[in-house]
Amino acid sequence: MTRMLSRRRLLAGMAAGLAAGPSLAAAPETSLRPLARAPDFLVKTVPSLQELVAGARLGGATSVAVAHVASDQILEDYAGTLSLPPASVAKALTAAYALEALGPEHRFVTRLLATAEVSPDGILDGDLILAGGGDPTLDTDRMAELAAAMKAAGLREVRGRFLVWGGALPRLDGIDALQPDHVGYNPAISGLNLNFNRVHFEWRRAGADYSITMDGRSARYRPEVSMARMVVVARRAPIYTYRDTGGRDDWTVAKSALGNGGARWLPVRQPELYAGEVFQTMAGAQGTRLKAPELLETLPESTIEVARVESEDLPGILEDMLRYSTNITAEIVGLAASAARTGAVPESLAASAEAMNSWGREVLELERIAFVDHSGLGDASRISAVDMVHALVRLRARGTLKPILKEIPLEDETRTPLPDAGVEIRAKTGTLNFVSGLAGFQTLPDGTELAFAIFSADLGRRAALSEAERERPPGGRTWNGGAKRLQHALLRRWRAVYGPV
Repeated sequence: MTRMLSRRRLLAGMAAGLAAGPSLAAAPETSLRPLARAPDFLVKTVPSLQELVAGARLGGATSVAVAHVASDQILEDYAGTLSLPPASVAKALTAAYALEALGPEHRFVTRLLATAEVSPDGILDGDLILAGGGDPTLDTDRMAELAAAMKAAGLREVRGRFLVWGGALPRLDGIDALQPDHVGYNPAISGLNLNFNRVHFEWRRAGADYSITMDGRSARYRPEVSMARMVVVARRAPIYTYRDTGGRDDWTVAKSALGNGGARWLPVRQPELYAGEVFQTMAGAQGTRLKAPELLETLPESTIEVARVESEDLPGILEDMLRYSTNITAEIVGLAASAARTGAVPESLAASAEAMNSWGREVLELERIAFVDHSGLGDASRISAVDMVHALVRLRARGTLKPILKEIPLEDETRTPLPDAGVEIRAKTGTLNFVSGLAGFQTLPDGTELAFAIFSADLGRRAALSEAERERPPGGRTWNGGAKRLQHALLRRWRAVYGPV
């Protein structure tokens, strides 16, 4: 039952592998400062922004801006006020939003509640409730800890129902309705979530057929679940189908696609029941038998807390979110932040995103921010490079965000890291089909700090994709590689132009 995997390694494995024409906005042909003598590993002749963007040949549109952090002065931009999808760069603003609304000491709490007193001999003659507090990092290991805490509290027998409640946050079937049904980075969302609301599907050839497991694995445990079922079907396409059969996720998979064996994470659409079933197994391992979980719509006014587990503090959660770009974490912390800021649970993801937009306009003084979610998975979100840069500068002054951004090495033209570049880059990447972004901070060798944002999108090409092409679109990998080469060419330019002479 034990599997020796670190939580962060598991998180990395589960993480998502995650048409407007350009318009120029005061894009200077020359720098605002004299050109520095560039080191050999950079460039000897520094191209203009226009030359770099044109040379990338991405099609669609690109928006670029860079500013001095010390002055909030835009040094140069290319179509800087053009609003484009940020993709997962949106998570950077979500992280700052959550830190300011919830505070760095915030921890999410998952509780076991009883509807009656537990007797001295450990019997609960009432219902037991697994009540979610919105923890986006709750996993099977922590469920085992909760079951052990229940045993330590003296609860041995539950004579009533076993109920599961996720009403601390709105119940969402997914983040973006345009994503394929089977991608693990677009799961359901609730106030009670487990294992990033993904179930592990594994198959092995067994003669002419396949042996299949569906489990809720984490670093130490892998309990099988029945609320998600897979059936192998003799067909070529589609590879997966999904159906909600009233409390169970029913999947089919094309036999022709399975080969000799493999595994992948599938999204969970019944998160409360998934969490309940896994906890039922963990409680059984501690000697307490529970009935099958049932959904609870509203918490009773009076309950008794039996046990609880807490998440790590918010900065740790956000640092992992930014490193691994976990969509569900972004949506949950964004929803929780909106609830804290407005005083009410948001009615929808769009309503919560609009609350964050309002924060951006009021607190960060942004002009062109229009997000539809907190993760950037939806391609209808929009922000301009200039606004993103101003947001970064103002957040830097407020002391938030930069310390938890991922450090990214500067790359050469072949996308090979430059070990002696002499710069520190802390930024957030963003990738959708034919959408790519990078935004953050670049600290030069003399300590000069720049804030930058680079957004590229070929929305016409993206819109033309069929549903079957959305997971691995033709030409998508090549386009994304070109977008990333452009990003690092721009970073090398700024290292040469604004670095020490």
